[in-house]
Amino acid sequence: MGLSRVISRGQLGIEAPPVTVETHLAGGLPSFTLVGLPEASVREARERVRAALQSAGFDFPQRRITINLAPADLPKQGGRFDLPIALGILAASGQIPAQSLQRREFYGELGLGGELRAVPGILPAIVAGQQAQRRLFLPQGNASDARLVPDADIALADNLASLTASLHGQQSLPQPDNDAEPSLPVGQGLDRIIGQDHAKRALIVAASGGHHLLMVGPPGTGKTLLASCLPELLPPLSLADALEVAAVHSVAGLTRPHLRQPPFRAPHHSSSAPSLVGGGSIPQPGEISLAHQGVLFLDELPEFARAVLDNLREPLESGQVVISRANAKLTFPARFQLVAAMNPSPSGELGPRSRDTPDQIRRYLGRLSGPLLDRFDLSIEVPRLPTGALSQGPTAAQGAQQQAIAQVIAARQWAMARQGCLNQGLSGHQLGPELGIARPLMQFTEQAVERLGLSVRAYHRILRVARTLADIAGQEQVNQNHIKEALGYRAMDRLLKQLGEI
Repeated sequence: MGLSRVISRGQLGIEAPPVTVETHLAGGLPSFTLVGLPEASVREARERVRAALQSAGFDFPQRRITINLAPADLPKQGGRFDLPIALGILAASGQIPAQSLQRREFYGELGLGGELRAVPGILPAIVAGQQAQRRLFLPQGNASDARLVPDADIALADNLASLTASLHGQQSLPQPDNDAEPSLPVGQGLDRIIGQDHAKRALIVAASGGHHLLMVGPPGTGKTLLASCLPELLPPLSLADALEVAAVHSVAGLTRPHLRQPPFRAPHHSSSAPSLVGGGSIPQPGEISLAHQGVLFLDELPEFARAVLDNLREPLESGQVVISRANAKLTFPARFQLVAAMNPSPSGELGPRSRDTPDQIRRYLGRLSGPLLDRFDLSIEVPRLPTGALSQGPTAAQGAQQQAIAQVIAARQWAMARQGCLNQGLSGHQLGPELGIARPLMQFTEQAVERLGLSVRAYHRILRVARTLADIAGQEQVNQNHIKEALGYRAMDRLLKQLGEI
């Protein structure tokens, strides 16, 4: 009788719970049994492992083989357990030393010729293994994932033969190259935008406070270009945030060329709820999780199905999305900044240019639920450029992009030092004198809200934006000028009020 244990890890969202591959060899008729809730791709490992061991020159035991993947209640899928199963059989049969498997973790799919193939979604396992202070053995094809985790003790192998030779102490395996992290691309951002000074200012405010932004305007006014500039204004991600973002992308089968760059996702308006929020028989992260710690841009907002948009409301509040299945409940992070663009009417125009009746415009805007619109702290109008503006070219001063980035970083640092979160995350009861908003100023804001016919939620949004404007100006106290400017970022409220008066 032989018994061995090999450590690997499964996949549960972006978590990588440990899986112990237990191998038992007993007398009796030869058989090969896999237990421990393996899915079809794992059960197929029996034939891959048998062929790989024989191709690598090892003896396949003609005994009763039982493989247990523990814990039994954790679903297992994919080919990542091929290598630990093969090593477990070799250790149980005495073909490799059992002590060589201690304090180590193994991952890899085996080809029939004994070659090791890359494992998708491996980054969460690498992070977890590094935190457990174990040496990790990975396929060479996962080298790009391995080099993302600093200080991880990793060995890379091309095939089963070289890996087992390493376990015997007969050869050493290469480690990932610790190449310098590529520098972030320097975009022109605001420097390349013609006109639209009000919209540029709104982008700086949104980036500084983490505020969700809605842009309303006719086609061809630069809304999409403006949205693409927002990630360039955001500071680089911390290493912890960057690894979390990379883990989400790894699970989705995607790579990130620039680890610390905030992601930017722009799904099409025909996207389904699973593609936006996440789902599938084997749950995969959706666009909102792929935009984690970055920007989610929804162009042509009213063209999205209303039910799809309403799925955003809970993740916008909680910063995560929970996907429930019969055998598991997965949680993906989804703390993103929402930027949306839309036309003011079905024809894209308002006023004399519009071909739409007020009822048609109301129905068009009615596709957006009130609770979703309440999530936007900023809503601005992006008008057509005046005649001659295009021929003049960009109007921003030289270095406006770098100046804006410096303002954003300083404002965010000020807010984090004061309250531990960006201003977008402030609750209503926090907005008061302790955050530099005097009582008389709050009364002034309340009177302005009543005079303009705005809601209580709008009152709190105005105070949040005003607090951000004060941070940008480097002022501890919010003043009336900040409130007045914040009131200027209520384009959607003005549009809805105008339609209500017709």
